[in-house]
Amino acid sequence: MEHLTHWLTTLGFDATQSGLTSQVFLVVLAVVVANFVISRVLTRLIAAARKTSLVWDDAALEALGRPLRMLIWLLGIAFAADMVGQHTDAPIFDAVDPMRKVGVIALIAWALTRLIGNTEHAIIARGEALGQPADLSTVAAIGKLLRITVIITTALIALQSLGFSISGVLAFGGVGGIAIGFAAKDLLANFFGALMIYLDRPFAIGDWIRSPDKDIEGTVEDIGWRLTRIRRFDKRPLYVPNAIFTQISVENPARMTHRRINETIGIRYDDLDKMQAITDDVRQMLIDHPDIADDQTMIVHFNTFNASSVDFFVYTFTHTTKWVEFHQVKQDVLLQVAAIIDRHGAEIAFPTRTLHLPDGVRVGSAPELERAEQPVKA
Repeated sequence: MEHLTHWLTTLGFDATQSGLTSQVFLVVLAVVVANFVISRVLTRLIAAARKTSLVWDDAALEALGRPLRMLIWLLGIAFAADMVGQHTDAPIFDAVDPMRKVGVIALIAWALTRLIGNTEHAIIARGEALGQPADLSTVAAIGKLLRITVIITTALIALQSLGFSISGVLAFGGVGGIAIGFAAKDLLANFFGALMIYLDRPFAIGDWIRSPDKDIEGTVEDIGWRLTRIRRFDKRPLYVPNAIFTQISVENPARMTHRRINETIGIRYDDLDKMQAITDDVRQMLIDHPDIADDQTMIVHFNTFNASSVDFFVYTFTHTTKWVEFHQVKQDVLLQVAAIIDRHGAEIAFPTRTLHLPDGVRVGSAPELERAEQPVKA
């Protein structure tokens, strides 16, 4: 403020003698000009930073823009208020200095949170551009922790600037934290559940998960500090408290290395002599199939004598783990198995029943049975 007063004096405006309106007008004009200059400079710097491969410069400059312009307005309005306060004894102007301090601290915190958010987006975008997607869960977790740190630090600094004792606030927070812990144990359980998810990483955003213990299955969309949002396959959202994941088993099919084909196929008992040739050809077909992983377990063997069929089973794995592609490969394999069975002159069995009648029992329609019972004329 002293520097600005000196600058106004060099321009011929004495802060103690010039009109209050002229002084306030010059302050507002200086704020507008400064904002215009800062906006043009930042625009040019951001355009130049986007041409570089660095992540931090883009994020920092874009995060700094709006808070810096707000800071200029805050200092300008506070300076104008001080000038007005010098000409009046209104007690409201005594709050200008504390509000200026708190405002500056809040704007710095705002700039830091914007920097954290911009850095998150920049890291994710850069990973996608390079073909190496970033771990969304880790990025989100670090971002949330940094935001909480900034908020807590900002609150403590603001209280200190207003004259409150931080040691007293921390002591009160310790006692209050115990009471809050008992009152909000479920909330804390969900918080620590989210922390375990971030540390153990049983799943990440975008993974397909399911639980054999609960009716939970779908794609993970968001991992919050209290809830995890899962999108079911019918597109309905499912919100699961994070504490649940510390008590149940979770399957993560999204991290499977292969998908399994496990099918049992039956042929007629009349074709039992062809079983060996059929299984040999099916096994060779799987070995030659480009979409079947021949380095994984592969079993094609006669399995059991069933009620109306003799069964063999096909147990193998595909290279792909994608659901749609897997079913395309499985369809092709099963059609080729059917073609091999047909090529050997065999048939796929279906449930049948053979009825054995004792001697003397005849089967036919009622008129036929009546004619058969009539004596034969000589």
